[in-house]
Amino acid sequence: MNLPNKLTLLRVILVPFFLLFMYLDACPYNYLIAFVIFVGASITDALDGKIARKHNLVTNFGKFLDPLADKVLVMAALAVFVEFDDVKMGAIPFIIITAREFMVSGLRLLAADSGVVVAAGMWGKLKTAFTMVTIIAILLWLSFWKDFECFGLDFSETAFNAVDIVSSVLIWISTLLTVISGCVYLKGYWHLIDSDK
Repeated sequence: MNLPNKLTLLRVILVPFFLLFMYLDACPYNYLIAFVIFVGASITDALDGKIARKHNLVTNFGKFLDPLADKVLVMAALAVFVEFDDVKMGAIPFIIITAREFMVSGLRLLAADSGVVVAAGMWGKLKTAFTMVTIIAILLWLSFWKDFECFGLDFSETAFNAVDIVSSVLIWISTLLTVISGCVYLKGYWHLIDSDK
């Protein structure tokens, strides 16, 4: 197994550890640890593709696992946020984002069956980058709020409200970018969808 595939596999392996520390309140600084794990996993996402393309190490295994690893990592974080009362993320953005991922995956399968490669477009890359930034920002806030309260940091109600608004705005921007990128993919590959087949 080459290095890019190892990095991709590492990203998948890190997901259960991320989830473990998000829920492991008995562990000191569990949110900070989860934050570090998520950032580390995100770095592998940035590295594996670049290394694979630069050194001609692109494989079918990597083509299959890389997008799957990305989706599992992001959806795991967003699913946790829906469940957490401390994060203002409702089920609607989560459902929209999940539906888009299923749709694009389906399009990729249809395209592969027709011998067409669905490359990541500008809107898809922007959606992914912004969603990652949103998740990292929320995890960082949880770390400061939950993990560092033992240092006597006292956040005012105004600060809480401000963060709630900012996190909600970030989540809805991510959702909007998700919808736009999904529509772009759908428009670009609509010809592959034949209701008579």
